[in-house]
Amino acid sequence: MSEENKNLFVGEIATHYDADSTGVFDPAVVSGTVDFLADLAGGGRALEFAIGTGRIALPLSQRGVRVAGIELSSDMAQQLKAKPGSEAIDVTIGDMTSTRVDGTFRVVYLVFNTIGNLLSQDEQVECFRNAAAHLEPGGCFVIEVLVPPLRRLPPGETSLVFALTPQRVGYDEIDVANQRGVSHHVWFREDGPTKFATPWRLVWPAELDLMARIAGMRLRERWQDWDRSPFTGESMKHVSVWEKAAD
Repeated sequence: MSEENKNLFVGEIATHYDADSTGVFDPAVVSGTVDFLADLAGGGRALEFAIGTGRIALPLSQRGVRVAGIELSSDMAQQLKAKPGSEAIDVTIGDMTSTRVDGTFRVVYLVFNTIGNLLSQDEQVECFRNAAAHLEPGGCFVIEVLVPPLRRLPPGETSLVFALTPQRVGYDEIDVANQRGVSHHVWFREDGPTKFATPWRLVWPAELDLMARIAGMRLRERWQDWDRSPFTGESMKHVSVWEKAAD
């Protein structure tokens, strides 16, 4: 991983991650994701890239799916290890573009826009290659990621607000020409404001499909969300599934 893709989820950011990400920890959001992945895994194993604090891995494991994970941030992994049920999940500290774990998996998954944390096309391609290397024949790689929000940008503007409450302000700064964004977060805590900025790469569904083909996979299905609602021109994100060719 390049220097510009260095680990940002350390210290206080990791400690407060769950509390600061309450929307995606909503039981309805989590259960829909877990239902989808459990169905895809069947009786096989699952590997989560960027497993984080275990938002999806823990309930998926509790559903009887054998889950392993790769995580760049040891601080995030420590938050996971402190939770009940974490002893059933093997976590390897490393980079999702190159770190390998033992065995093969029925499903590899990468959720919550995290493919964008890889800031170059080359690194995103290597992520697909690494997923394919871990999959058994016929296994699937699943990504949840936003559609680049360019239609929401007024002419001449470069920023979009995504959170505005008394407790939090968030906005995306977007560089269309270079397919780059920076998400700016400010949380207002009792001990003062905390600021955090994360760079990300905008990537279109068709570009991801080509990355999958380079890695020996083909698109199997694409949905607007985990509930399998249809993906349309108005969809703001997608859940895509690519299948590795069977031997």
